[in-house]
Amino acid sequence: MTDTAVTDTALLTPRSPGPGQEPAPPRPGGVLAGLLRTARPRQWTKNVLVVAAPAAAGELFSVHAAGRLALVFVLFTLCAAAVYLVNDARDAEADRAHPVKRHRPVAAGQIPVPLAHAVGGVLGVLAPVAAAWLCPPPVAALLTAYLVMQLAYCVSLKHVLVVDLAVVTTGFLMRAMIGGLALGIPLSRWFLITTGFGALFMVAAKRYSEAVRMAGKDGATRALLTEYTTGYLRFVWQLAAGAAVLGYCLWAMEEGGVPHTSVLPWRQLSVIPFVLAVLRYAVFADRGTAGEPEDVVLRDRALALIGAVWLAMYGLAVANW
Repeated sequence: MTDTAVTDTALLTPRSPGPGQEPAPPRPGGVLAGLLRTARPRQWTKNVLVVAAPAAAGELFSVHAAGRLALVFVLFTLCAAAVYLVNDARDAEADRAHPVKRHRPVAAGQIPVPLAHAVGGVLGVLAPVAAAWLCPPPVAALLTAYLVMQLAYCVSLKHVLVVDLAVVTTGFLMRAMIGGLALGIPLSRWFLITTGFGALFMVAAKRYSEAVRMAGKDGATRALLTEYTTGYLRFVWQLAAGAAVLGYCLWAMEEGGVPHTSVLPWRQLSVIPFVLAVLRYAVFADRGTAGEPEDVVLRDRALALIGAVWLAMYGLAVANW
């Protein structure tokens, strides 16, 4: 998530220290607000992916499913918050040299680094333990694997070419898988292929946009941006987009033994808005303006409308109307 340094937030955020300087003491009463900001509330929308597998299987609308998915959403959010806290604590010095990230609470001195580590550690232990107590074993195992993978990413994997893309993509895929595991829903190969390559498409498009924006500028805290070429990142998001479209088309055209009782072939027709959505998103990727996926969707009405049409068709296909 990117924060903007505007006048309104300047009243709430203390002056950021320069590189190598000691951060200013945290403002009284601002620690809880800083912890919340560090937990990236805007990023929580990504965790809505926990409903993907149940929605695809048509098992979303029941009291049991809603309650279990709400619990999984909260647990995944706690895990993600733990990772953000640890990541910002580790990157505090580097973030102070970044024109945008220097306003993050830990880098700005609003949250002491030891406190960020401590709160992140508590959340990182609490979420898997709660999952082991309240959810099926596969859910607890996946949450634990997510935490281990993301913490390894914070420590070293984000400095390894290609592996960093794979780790972030796998994080999205885990979000999409965990809802199915929580409800005991089998995950189809087409669901995993489409979701995985769709996630890689957005991750690579975001990296490409960052590389374009930071080209020739100082203060890039994502070290690998200087090692990737924009041509390579363009190749990755184009390859991933094609694979995601192919996987979705194969799912839509597969009969799967479903009786033909629908008024219209909604499965096949849903390919149209899906492909249009990918093409529309690719416009922003090509321009180098594809930042956070939720920001791209929310700021572009055409993309939001295409997404709503696809969602309606997909729902009709699952309901077999």
